[in-house]
Amino acid sequence: MDINNAFLQGTLHEDVYVSQPPGFVDKDRPHLVCKLNKALYGLKQAPRAWYHELRQFLLHLGFKSSLGDASLFISQQRNNYLYVLVYVDDIIITGVPSLVRSFHASIAARFSLKDLGPLSYFLGIEATRTSQGLHLMQRKYITDLLAKTHMLDAKPVTTLMTQKPLTLYTGTPLATATEYRMVVGSLQYLAFTRPDIAFAVNRLSQFMHKPTSDHWQAAKRILRYLAGTRSLGIFLRRDAPLTIHAFSDADWGCDKGTYVSTNAYIIYFGGSPVSWSSKKQRSVSRSSTEAEYRAVANTASELRWICHLLTELGITLPMVPVIYCDNIGATYLCANPVFHSKMKHVALDYHFVREHIQSGMLRVTHVSTIDQLADALTKPLAGPRFHEINNKIGVKLLPQS
Repeated sequence: MDINNAFLQGTLHEDVYVSQPPGFVDKDRPHLVCKLNKALYGLKQAPRAWYHELRQFLLHLGFKSSLGDASLFISQQRNNYLYVLVYVDDIIITGVPSLVRSFHASIAARFSLKDLGPLSYFLGIEATRTSQGLHLMQRKYITDLLAKTHMLDAKPVTTLMTQKPLTLYTGTPLATATEYRMVVGSLQYLAFTRPDIAFAVNRLSQFMHKPTSDHWQAAKRILRYLAGTRSLGIFLRRDAPLTIHAFSDADWGCDKGTYVSTNAYIIYFGGSPVSWSSKKQRSVSRSSTEAEYRAVANTASELRWICHLLTELGITLPMVPVIYCDNIGATYLCANPVFHSKMKHVALDYHFVREHIQSGMLRVTHVSTIDQLADALTKPLAGPRFHEINNKIGVKLLPQS
C-alpha cells in the first residue's frame, strides 16, 4: 500500500516557522510568520516526523519494532505472525490473511492510503509469483538505464569483464565523470537482485573519483551484458528447507595497484541467495590464509545478523549455519582453539569467529575451489566458468507462466 501525503502527517516536536504562503497572507499582519504544528514537504524534519508518527501508530496496535532493521515491524498473536515493512510511504504487508485484513482496516481508518493489491513492483524490483515461489528481477530498471545511456540497441556480450586488469592509471582521464558516476551508481542498486554483477560493480566503484576511458568502456560492457540478460534475477523457492549456509572466498592481492585483497560471500536461505557482498579488505593481507580468514569473519558477521533477524520473525533454524571456505589453512585456523603468534594482527577476527564456533552457533567447513560459488565475486572469470558458476549461484531467468 501507499500512504497519501505521508509527510503532512508528521507532528513536529520543535519550533519551526515559515513565511505566510502566497494567497493566504494576512493583510493586517503581512510581516508575521506562521508556526508549524505539522510537517510540510521540503522540510528536513518531515521524514523523521512521518516515521515517528507511523511507528507510534504501529506500536499502539501491538507491533514490535525489529532490532535488526528499523523499517520492519512484527506482530504476533499466538502462533500467527504479521510483518510490515516500511520504506518512507510505501508499505509491504504479509502474514495470515485474517490479520492482514484487520490491519488494513485499522491503518485505513488512520491514514489516507492506496491499496495496491498483491506485491508486483516495489522500488524498481519486479516480483513475479509462481506455484514454485517468488522471482525478483529489475527488468524495467535495466531497460530505463539502457535508454538513459542510449544503449537500448547495443550488441549484447556474454561476459561482464575482460581478463585485462583495471587500475587507476589505465586509459586516459575522462573530461567529465558525471555519466560514469551515474551509471555505476545505478548498477550498485541493480546489484540488489543480481549477484552476478557484484564484483564488476565493486571494481568500477573504486574509480569514481578519477575514471578513465578504460573504466568507461568496462562500464559500457556491463550495460551490454545486461542488455542480453534483462530477465535474470533471484528465485525464492517456497518449498525450500529452513537452513542457512554461506560461501566465503578471497582473492589474495588481486589489486595490482595496492595489493589489497577482495573478499566476498554469498548467503543462502533454503537454497536461495538472500545476501551477497564483494568488496576490498581494509588492509593488505600477508598471506592467502589471512585474506581468507578475514573473509570468513565478514561472512560470520552477516550470518549472525540474518540469524538474529530470523529469530525476530519467529523462525527457528533446525541446523547450525555453515560457512564453506576453500582455503584449508583458514578452515583449520577456525577449528584450532590455540592462538597462533603469526595471526596476532588479526586477533579480533580470530576471536570473533572462534567464539561463535565454540558456542555452537557456527560451523566452518572446507569446500573445493571448483565448488566455491563466491569465486565469481572475487575476480573476473572466463566465459565457461562464469556461466557455470552463475547457474549454480542461483541467478535465474523469469519462469514461464
